[in-house]
Amino acid sequence: MFWLSTVRPDGRPHVTPLLAVWHADAMYFCTGPEERKAKNLQQNPQCILTTGQNALDGLDVVVQGPAVEVGDGAERHQVVDTYESKYGAHFTAPEGTWFGLGDAIRAGEVLLYRVTPTTVLGFAKGEQFSQTRWRLG
Repeated sequence: MFWLSTVRPDGRPHVTPLLAVWHADAMYFCTGPEERKAKNLQQNPQCILTTGQNALDGLDVVVQGPAVEVGDGAERHQVVDTYESKYGAHFTAPEGTWFGLGDAIRAGEVLLYRVTPTTVLGFAKGEQFSQTRWRLG
């Protein structure tokens, strides 16, 4: 599970959980065109994706960068393969939120975004705590 942070047009933050995958040196996620996060990204493409564990050990990761809508069919199909490799073809029940997600991405029924990181932060937790920052691009 990832958390996406975007900025509303009035400057207030918006954070929501979603599924995401790493493919070809970028993070990808999808959403419906009428969702608040899609509307926010139309106004300001800068976003942050975070993931980690709700524990005092493990690794937390923060990925920062602009979200760009993916229209290319070949790229969409490659990303679907990555989604299905990670989560399965039908990873929820038929009435579940993400049932048929791969088919919806392939058909262009949902917006697919690519976030090429500009900054990545890693927070190691456990016996030794640390923070690492990578600046990209």
